[in-house]
Amino acid sequence: MARLGPFGPAPRLAAAVSGGADSMALALLADAWARVRDGSVLALIVDHGLRAESADEARLAASRLAARGIAARVLTLHGLARGPALAERARRARYAALGEACAASGMADLLLGHHAADQAETVLMRLLARSGPDGLAGIAALTERDGLRLLRPLIDVPPAALRDFLRAHGVAWSEDPSNADPAALRARLRAARRDPGGTGLGTWALTRDAARHGAARAARQAADAALLARRLHFFAEGFVVLSPGPLPASALAAVLRAVAGAEFAPPPASVAALAADPRPATLGGVRVLAAGRLGPGLLLVREAAAMAPPVPARPGAVWDGRFRLSRAAEALPDGATLGALGAADAARLRAFRRRRPAAAALPACAAAALPALRHAGVLVAVPHLCYPDPSALARWPMAFVPGNPASAARYVPALGLLWLQPA
Repeated sequence: MARLGPFGPAPRLAAAVSGGADSMALALLADAWARVRDGSVLALIVDHGLRAESADEARLAASRLAARGIAARVLTLHGLARGPALAERARRARYAALGEACAASGMADLLLGHHAADQAETVLMRLLARSGPDGLAGIAALTERDGLRLLRPLIDVPPAALRDFLRAHGVAWSEDPSNADPAALRARLRAARRDPGGTGLGTWALTRDAARHGAARAARQAADAALLARRLHFFAEGFVVLSPGPLPASALAAVLRAVAGAEFAPPPASVAALAADPRPATLGGVRVLAAGRLGPGLLLVREAAAMAPPVPARPGAVWDGRFRLSRAAEALPDGATLGALGAADAARLRAFRRRRPAAAALPACAAAALPALRHAGVLVAVPHLCYPDPSALARWPMAFVPGNPASAARYVPALGLLWLQPA
């Protein structure tokens, strides 16, 4: 845990627990670590609902932890069905549920039970996929996503050691049969390695190689950050202006991911070609075009055709991987959606934007990619444009507010960004 800190006094940690040996050991070890620091651990047990016995296994894991004085909460997923890309869909649903539970509990640190054998298998999978140096770094011990720090304190610990620890403390665990399903590449690699305890020379070599690539990745990311701090202006509206000239492919990949709200960068070869010769193009859901009146260099903005469809406007909702709705949005009515403003509505708001210097300076393509709130097909608000406002109501058709100016006022506390008063 020391390498993952610093931690504040009385650390409050969440731990993702499946009921298997690795995550049960993680919960016990984390609980012991937190207790001596006057902290606590909350075990979050995800029931994917894909097997008839999964609910009973989740309750059993919770009872085993409760017997050790560890608080546990079962998170039941709904809507997952077997079919294509099940592992990826389950992973996304699992992390979403874990993130929501951590936010609700006010916790910023989530512990995950990945160990040395997981790392070795990940490196092998990246090798088969012909990943670049960053991919060969495998699973990072610390990553950040959606306001959470994901911590993997056991990433270099063999799973055999974790099972020995549980046996020594008289703690049982459950075995998930899906971990041995040959339909999954990871399970096939696990069987081919013939080192279930993770103590063999091959596992050691793969994890050492991952650590070496990880150190190189960290150094590269630090250099990229310093370079981009000099050459890039990232606007809160979600677009970027990049100064002229080539740049490292890894730096451009980071920018493309940020502008697109993507989890992964585009194919390395495509990124490298554009980084060596920056020019107008479309790549990874991002349009690259001349910056024009914004100055020399290039403008990078979200590609309209790649944007996600609208999502229900609920507290904490994330749209297009780029914008999150404030938790203060509870007052929004049922049926409200969060989605792209779009070119047509951006054009209709052009006169409104002219009265606001910052909004008027927005490129049209960037304005179209802004998040907007709608209800019953009516444009309710565009927070980045501070739309609507009192002076706009007298000038704009009622189609831009729900019903009448007075009723529009109820959206103000939901957004926290508008200054609309009842008529």
